Amino acid sequence: METMYYIVDRIDGDYAYLRRTDKESEDLKVVARALLPVEITEGSRLKYELFQYEIIA
Repeated sequence: METMYYIVDRIDGDYAYLRRTDKESEDLKVVARALLPVEITEGSRLKYELFQYEIIA
């Protein structure tokens, strides 16, 4: 399983828009906030691995 890294570009209601940082892509991934750690804010850095998102420093 591949590990992916994202930054929270923006939060809009129940959804967060994530920009991938480990691979060039102009597309934003829309993810329901219920699937993300509660303490995310715009600019948070995330790691996605084994179907889970985790905040990283």
